[in-house]
Amino acid sequence: MAIPDLTNVEIIDADGHVRDRDADIRKFMAEPYCRRRGGLLPNDVWDSSMYGKLGIDVPDVPSRLRDMDKEAIDISVLFPTSGFAVTTLPEKDYAAAFCRGYNDWVASICAESPRLQAVALVPFQDVDAAVKETQRAITQLGLAGIAVASFGLKEHLGQPMFWPIYEELQKFNAPLLIHNSRQGPAGEIRFDTFLFRHTIGRPFETLLDCAALMYGGVVEKFPNLKVAFLECGCGWVPYWMDRMDEEWEKRQSEAPLLKKKPSEYMTKGNWYYAAEPEESTLPYVINRVGENLILFASDYPHWDGSFPRMTSNLKARKDITDDQKDKIMRHNAIKLYGWESPGRSTL
Repeated sequence: MAIPDLTNVEIIDADGHVRDRDADIRKFMAEPYCRRRGGLLPNDVWDSSMYGKLGIDVPDVPSRLRDMDKEAIDISVLFPTSGFAVTTLPEKDYAAAFCRGYNDWVASICAESPRLQAVALVPFQDVDAAVKETQRAITQLGLAGIAVASFGLKEHLGQPMFWPIYEELQKFNAPLLIHNSRQGPAGEIRFDTFLFRHTIGRPFETLLDCAALMYGGVVEKFPNLKVAFLECGCGWVPYWMDRMDEEWEKRQSEAPLLKKKPSEYMTKGNWYYAAEPEESTLPYVINRVGENLILFASDYPHWDGSFPRMTSNLKARKDITDDQKDKIMRHNAIKLYGWESPGRSTL
């Protein structure tokens, strides 16, 4: 896995985004999949930009780097935008082809600047293909981990069928990055505005994934697997720890692989949680969860970020210490992405 030069790096954005447009990815997809008519992936029915009023257009890498300079961000880790919908595809071979094309494309973006790192998509619908693509993405393309949005999958992420993917990630010291879309929870039809759906969808699906990985025993089967939960803030974490602890205490037989309370696994040191710079509960979460597990994430260039004030808002806070800010904005991301380099101190 490629390790960026961390000399003089002060701020790492653990979760930025690319605009993964069909026209760009199609060039990297193999025949005959690149000839698919219409959009490469299904789209939901909502318009997040309010008909062009919201969001930032990023036409090229130099534009992104200029905006990173405005935020004083040294390294940005790039996640998909529309690409997360790959989990909704019923065609396994096409899902695998899309992931390969996407990963080749995003690797080409990173090749334009050492300040850009990226994570890969793999076809969870086809675990054998996902394992192969995990190996290729990390060892050949130098991507920093595997991201997944679980919406559309027929099984939850704790199921043993997915364990070979986690085994590969643990072997390569690369993280599993839970980054759900606004589409969850599956089957819900009562939303009547984008506001309603966006408020509910991502966090509910993320809490589901957290419980699935926990009760499925992934924390015991893969004790060194690093997992991060992104773009939901971190205020939910103490509540969910208490909720799962209480449930597990009364029904331990239904999670037979667990040897400790869920909260102990969630604070052990290899599960991470991205915070919003202005979250009012951040000091409490740091006290309850630990300052070594919280990440800074910009969500740039999406409409619901606060560019160009993300880093300044966090730095200006008086209720957390400078050392905690440094961990959140740099050190914790280095640990998550496995960028500690032998022979060179990064912490």
